[in-house]
Amino acid sequence: FSISHLVAYLLCMSNLDSYIERLEQGEPLEEHALRFVCEKVKEILVEESNVKNIAPPVTVVGDIHGQLYDLLELFRIGGRLPDTNYLFLGDYVDRGYYSVETISLLLCLKLRWPHRMTMLRGNHESRSISQIYGFHAECIKKYNGSAQVWHYFMDVFDYLTISATIADSIFCVHGGLSPSIHALDQMRLLHRFKEVPHDGPISDLLWSDPDTTRLGWNVSARGAGYTYGQDIVESFLHNNDMDHMLRAHQLCLEGYQTLFNDLLSTVWSAPNYCYRCKNVASILEVDEHLNRIFNLFQDAPADARKVPDDVEAGGAVGDKKGKSKRSIERSSNGEMLEYFT
Repeated sequence: FSISHLVAYLLCMSNLDSYIERLEQGEPLEEHALRFVCEKVKEILVEESNVKNIAPPVTVVGDIHGQLYDLLELFRIGGRLPDTNYLFLGDYVDRGYYSVETISLLLCLKLRWPHRMTMLRGNHESRSISQIYGFHAECIKKYNGSAQVWHYFMDVFDYLTISATIADSIFCVHGGLSPSIHALDQMRLLHRFKEVPHDGPISDLLWSDPDTTRLGWNVSARGAGYTYGQDIVESFLHNNDMDHMLRAHQLCLEGYQTLFNDLLSTVWSAPNYCYRCKNVASILEVDEHLNRIFNLFQDAPADARKVPDDVEAGGAVGDKKGKSKRSIERSSNGEMLEYFT
C-alpha cells in the first residue's frame, strides 16, 4: 500500500457502516465505493474452499433476485448480522427492482462480518444470464450509462464459492448435483474463478433440479444442467457420509419443499416473486444439533417499499409499462418454475 492507498482503505473501511445504512434505505453507492468493496471482498473469497464447511447454528437463505425490501424483511425475521450466522445459496440479482442495492448490501455485510456470512454462487451470478434478466441494464441505468459497476460485480461473482457443508453433515448448493461429481474431494479440485461454463460440473451444480417422477439423470428443460432422482441424492449423501441436502433455484409457492423422504430440501426466499406470484418465502434455521426449522415470511408491506417510476407495480424488471409479461410454467411435480432462467 502507498500512503494514499492506505488512507483510502482506512476511510472506506470506516465508512462501511454508513454504506450499509444507506443501502438499507435504497440508496446506491458511488462507483468508487463499490470498486473498493468488490476488491476487498474478492480478497476474502479467494481464501474460501469450493466446499466451505460451516459450523451451526446457521440460517440458510434461498433466492433473493433483487427484492431489496423483502431482504430487509428477511433480516427482520431471521435476525441481523452479526447476531445471526447466514448462508446464502445464490441468485442475488435479476428480476427484482433493486439488484444493485441488494448485491451491494450483501457484499458490504460480507466485508463487515466475513466470518458470519457465506455467499454461494447461483446461476444468475454470471455474465450471460445477468445480461438477459435485468441486472446489466439496471447497472447501466443507475450509473449514468456505464457498465463499469456491472464488471466489478461480475469479477466478484467469479470468486464466489460453489458449495458448502454444515457440520460436514448437510450439503448445500444453489441448484443440485452433477453426474461428473461423486465425492466432495472432486468438487474441491474444480477451478471456479471464471465465468459459469455452459456445461460441465460447475454448470450442473448451479443449474440442476431434483425430479420426483424419474430416477437417475435426465435432460433438464432449463437448457442447462440435469434433473436427478432420489437414487442420485441417496448415493451422493451415502458416498460423502452426509444426511441431507439443501438447495434453492426453484420457486416454492409455500416457501420451501422437502423431497425424497426428507433427504433434500429446497429453500425459496423471494416472497411474491417477481411482484406477482403471491408465494410466501422461507429461511431455514439449522441449530447446533442440526435440527431444521423453516421460518415463513411474507413480502414487505407496501408502506415499507418503493417501486421505480418506470416499472409497472406487479411486474418484474423487464416488464415495462404496456409490455407483456413472461409466463411461469408449472412443472410435472406441481411446482411453478421459470425455465431457461
